[in-house]
Amino acid sequence: MKLSTKLISFITGSKLAVVLLFIISLPFLVDGLVSEYTNNSLRRQQDKVIRNVKKNGIQHYLQGDDSYGSYTMLKEEYIALEPAKSDLRIDTIKTEQRVVEQDTLTYRILMHTFVVDQKSYLMEIGKTIASINQYNKPLQRIALYVLMSLIVFTLIIDLIFTRILIQPLGKIISTRLVNRKFPFRDHSPAVATSTQDFKYLDESLVLLMEQINDAFEKEREFTANASHELMTPISILQNKMENMLSDEHLPDHMAMKIVEMMKTLGRLKKISNSLLLISRIENEQFAKSATVNLKILIIEVMEEISHRLTDKNLRIDINIDRDTKLKQVNQDLLFQLFYNLINNAIKYNKENGSISITDEMRGNDYLINLQDTGIGITKEEVPFIFDRFRKTNLREQVGYGLGLAIVKSIATYHHIDIKVVSALQQGTTFTLTFRNVISAHP
Repeated sequence: MKLSTKLISFITGSKLAVVLLFIISLPFLVDGLVSEYTNNSLRRQQDKVIRNVKKNGIQHYLQGDDSYGSYTMLKEEYIALEPAKSDLRIDTIKTEQRVVEQDTLTYRILMHTFVVDQKSYLMEIGKTIASINQYNKPLQRIALYVLMSLIVFTLIIDLIFTRILIQPLGKIISTRLVNRKFPFRDHSPAVATSTQDFKYLDESLVLLMEQINDAFEKEREFTANASHELMTPISILQNKMENMLSDEHLPDHMAMKIVEMMKTLGRLKKISNSLLLISRIENEQFAKSATVNLKILIIEVMEEISHRLTDKNLRIDINIDRDTKLKQVNQDLLFQLFYNLINNAIKYNKENGSISITDEMRGNDYLINLQDTGIGITKEEVPFIFDRFRKTNLREQVGYGLGLAIVKSIATYHHIDIKVVSALQQGTTFTLTFRNVISAHP
């Protein structure tokens, strides 16, 4: 999962968690808010009554009676004054029931005692719970709407900020890592960012790629020079050995030893030529200006190598239905690629085995499958078969040498993808995917 996706998921999840928590606690918050507002309202009414008593006297309410009571038409609010014991001291707000004209109602009641003209009075101011709660639902809806609006607004801001924040990281990945082909020859400019971590990452990747390129160039230069320099002494030794063999007085046992030495020298020459070929391919010293018909090319390869099929009584089936042409390629290198693959399919096949070459279209890609019934490769060895001088762990000690390394170099040079599927004693399938196809008509 990408970093941006994780950040967006975390931000969205945290916002949803806040909304859920707020929704759960909203009724309690509104109840507390309304209760506090009601208490303050009752206190304000209490202060108003006390001011009126001080200004107009207690008779302003009692009007000659011992007590005073008044309530609204719907009995939602009431006020009552009555004499109290002189030692009674009350100042509280609580919820209790009162009977008003034979109706039992639940009120939020303020109870307060005060002294006027040396007489104690108890004052009650009440407000029905029903009238208080009628504002709860609208308040909850308003609070929820406000919260949702704020969440959406902050979520949009967070998403925009997150995208802007990690945008340099996306550029670093796309310019330094994605679709980059080794060796890294293109030098893209530094990614503009104000985040020091991203700057450090970008600079480190550039430095690492330069170090890899330097090491690769040195290795390639050494391989090319060593292979080239070895050819001269090898040729000299071959000429000297040939001259020695032409001596009529040379004993037979010495001649046999010289022949064995020439075989070893021939293998060394073959290895040097292969390394030199790989080096020239990696240095892009081969022109890619030809247009090649793959079907004709494979037939030409088979004409050159078909005589080897009789050694193991092998059968080969070429089922290429499409007349496919590749542009901007090197014909000799592609010939070498298919020659090495078919040669391996013959070399490591079983007696009376078979080789099958087929093609197919997969979207815009053209695929060629080369399948054999050979000894196969273990699952652990498959990722390493293109390595130079790699050998398997089979009892036959079959070595892949440089043949498949050359195949990989040619494929990389022509941007051909190679996939290998193999099982021990069940055969191997090489799948080549071509993308620079001019035409692929049946």
